[in-house]
Amino acid sequence: MKVNMAHLRERSVNGGWVNFAVFDARSNSGSQTDNARLLSQLTHAARSQGLRIDQSSLCFSRNGHIEFYGDRNLVDYLSKNGVHNWTHQISI
Repeated sequence: MKVNMAHLRERSVNGGWVNFAVFDARSNSGSQTDNARLLSQLTHAARSQGLRIDQSSLCFSRNGHIEFYGDRNLVDYLSKNGVHNWTHQISI
């Protein structure tokens, strides 16, 4: 399965930098457990390709609305700012 992803770096509230990944994916069932498993697999796959990832999230559409699943701080950030474009494609 090929998945679009965005690998981004933003300044954190404490002045450092946060490297994060957002994956254009959702588990087939949509359950919390399956989404957590998929996010873990995608994050591991991206890290194994040499990408530094401090936080990660899934991004998907449900009932016509964009939703995010993952690290709470990242989900809050993405809910306000969105994802502007995909920077990579990853296979799992």
